[in-house]
Amino acid sequence: MLYAILVFLPIITSAIAGVFQKWLGARPSELLTTAGLFVSLGLSIYAFYDVAILGHAQIVPLWTWISSGDLTVDWSVRVDTLTAVMLVVVTGVSALVHLYSIGYMHDDPDRPRFFSYLSLFTFAMLMLVTANNFVQVFFGWEGVGLASYLLIGFWYKKPTANAAALKAFVVNRVGDFGFMLGLFAIFWVFGTLDFDAVFKAAPTFAGKTFEFAGQQVDILTTICLLLFVGAMGKSAQIGLHTWLPDAMEGPTPVSALIHAATMVTAGVFLVCRASPLFELAPNALAFVTFIGATTAFFAASVGLFQNDIKRVIAYSTCSQLGYMFVAAGVSAYGAAMFHLFTHAFFKALLFLSAGAVIVALHHEQDMRKMGGLRKQLPFTYWMMLIGNLALTGIGIPMLGVGTAGFYSKDAIINSAYLAGTPMGHYAFWLTLIAAGMTSFYSWRQFLMTFHGRYRGLDRHEWDHHHDPHHHALALEDVHEPARTMLVPLGVLALGALIAGAAFVHFFIGDAVFWRGAVALAFGHHAEGEHEIPVLIEFAPLILTIVGFGTAYYFYIMRPELPAQLAARKGLLYTFLYRKWYFDELYDFLFVRPAKWLGRLLWKWGDGKFIDGLGPDGVAARVLDATRGAVKLQSGYVYHYAFAMLIGVVGLATYFMLGWR
Repeated sequence: MLYAILVFLPIITSAIAGVFQKWLGARPSELLTTAGLFVSLGLSIYAFYDVAILGHAQIVPLWTWISSGDLTVDWSVRVDTLTAVMLVVVTGVSALVHLYSIGYMHDDPDRPRFFSYLSLFTFAMLMLVTANNFVQVFFGWEGVGLASYLLIGFWYKKPTANAAALKAFVVNRVGDFGFMLGLFAIFWVFGTLDFDAVFKAAPTFAGKTFEFAGQQVDILTTICLLLFVGAMGKSAQIGLHTWLPDAMEGPTPVSALIHAATMVTAGVFLVCRASPLFELAPNALAFVTFIGATTAFFAASVGLFQNDIKRVIAYSTCSQLGYMFVAAGVSAYGAAMFHLFTHAFFKALLFLSAGAVIVALHHEQDMRKMGGLRKQLPFTYWMMLIGNLALTGIGIPMLGVGTAGFYSKDAIINSAYLAGTPMGHYAFWLTLIAAGMTSFYSWRQFLMTFHGRYRGLDRHEWDHHHDPHHHALALEDVHEPARTMLVPLGVLALGALIAGAAFVHFFIGDAVFWRGAVALAFGHHAEGEHEIPVLIEFAPLILTIVGFGTAYYFYIMRPELPAQLAARKGLLYTFLYRKWYFDELYDFLFVRPAKWLGRLLWKWGDGKFIDGLGPDGVAARVLDATRGAVKLQSGYVYHYAFAMLIGVVGLATYFMLGWR
């Protein structure tokens, strides 16, 4: 009953706020949904203590969901250590986002609908992480996709928001198609979709193949790759990442909820949950490592020159998810989940801090119009500073002291180094380079926002150029937002500072903590931890310092240089600013041909052929015949007499010929 309340309370409050919004009004709706999430958070914390710490993992059956032929699917709530970690992350971030949204969405007339969508999203995510079989995972998976579509396109009167929501939905469907094929393959091979039954039977299929297109293909590798395609879509890995930055069109609390701890981490959770399968498919693990490392490098490089404060953080999310997949790919599932856990704190903190800046500047998001906000937004300044310190992983390796990101990110880089495989070395170098780029774009964002001179309008310019549609405003008008927006920042900042030190020994060093929830918590080479050279230990810190120094030089010491370099539009700058031309490439390969084919089928297939020969053609011929008949109705008696005479002659001729 406890876990049922935890999971279903958000959907109950969502339904009440959504269906009865006209009678409840905005204030009761937001209080009801927020209170429901804090109750779920309290239960999640208890579940974490009871399951992850005390070891009381359990499966709670609720009812039989599907029974069709050989397919039987029960709806059960599975609560093991992996689930307990996700429950705390999902409900924690969601509850704080709900509280933050009370202030952020204060002036929006559609608040009940917004809070209903938020709770719906949280319910779908809770269904995903408490699933006891792959069908339940898919149910939550699609529910999260639907809720994200509704939230990204919440301001549906904005064409850009509608386009972004549709893009997120369509791109995720591509990944979901692979996920569905993976589910079909699992049922075809194992005859069941229950986790325990599949994982127990998996070793008997290790190394076995099936024939496809005249080739012998490994069964488990195929299944894992198909599942990972779904994870690539949901977790925005390279190739299926294009929806993530555009999702910034939604309200900032949505960005924090989707990008910090919930939707985008679903793919990482899926790989860790299916780790018993992936451990039997080393080629699939190598592919996971390759995609994760490439994404970490790609997204970090694109984030270097973005000017939208939320897009910088979005590409940072994409890059950090790549780190998590690298850890999973080298079998360090504990490190992957640890980074997921710590990332939730500092990434939600960064997004919500960015939201505070955006609200203070009347929804301005271009960092080129910010600067010098440190004195106007002192609390937000310190919160974003803490978030950046955690994201860049500031810490002292030899002392083991640092922010949350220091413990988890360094654990991943070390795991890649210790893997000892060619793909592990590839991942090590790319994640190391990405760490330097992460430092540069993070501190670039921070310095452009809070330091230097204010690049908006001063009081005189504001009075002279006042435009109700212009977002810029005088520096004197900038002030901290409502307290309901600041309290969540403080809580998240505390987690970003201490979560790493407080939990590192559970996630990384304590095998008892996981109790079999993942196949191999620490990677095949965890025992070689002491073999890491000192230079490798300090390399992330060195690159982080170099990144900060570069950003400081360009944006504090020589602030005129970035604009001059951007004006030159060099090949590398243009390539990175245009995001490796993925959108243009997809537009050329898929969007334009699809539009051309659609127009061809519409104009010629439907218009000329089907309608032309069908309904429209028949109607046109009837009209032609009618116009001809109308001409016979002249209204003159002698015309009718002549027609009657012709008729009599015709009848007489017919009978004469017939008689003969």
